[in-house]
Amino acid sequence: MDFITVLLIALGLAMDAFAVALGVGTTRKNVWFRPGFRLAFHFGLFQFMMPIIGWTVGETIVRFIANWDHWVAFGLLAYVGGKMVKESFEEGESHNSADPTRKWTLVMLAIATSIDALAVGLSLAMVQVQILYPSIVFGIVAAAMTVIGLALGKRLGVKFGKRMELVGGLVLIGIGLRVLISHIVV
Repeated sequence: MDFITVLLIALGLAMDAFAVALGVGTTRKNVWFRPGFRLAFHFGLFQFMMPIIGWTVGETIVRFIANWDHWVAFGLLAYVGGKMVKESFEEGESHNSADPTRKWTLVMLAIATSIDALAVGLSLAMVQVQILYPSIVFGIVAAAMTVIGLALGKRLGVKFGKRMELVGGLVLIGIGLRVLISHIVV
């Protein structure tokens, strides 16, 4: 598989990570250095690991996960997005008690944004593509797109304030709905 094809797949897979990072960047006062690194590292790591898992485990687990992966992704993104929307209507500075760059929220967002990569790994196994090189590219691109999303979100958040917190929450809910609808309609 040539580099351009791998890069295009990686960019497509990284769009959810970018959008989540954009939302986080608009709502968090301090996304640099540690919180931003945690988010980019986890999104990149999961985007790297999921295709390998899909490729290794094969069709059996993907069939099992495919029945509910979209519901999990939707639930996680809707929950975090709903909290952001709620906080956008609260008076004063939001304290963002649930830091999306920490603990289980971070892990769940990383899983939710990389579930599609599991299916890509399975697909690459079916066409007999070696998985390590594409997975490395997927992880690097996801981490880079996360950093770009955080930076862009930070700029928008500073300029537009609480309105961007509302927009960021709605974007996360929208991503969740897109994931859900794309799996239900197919």
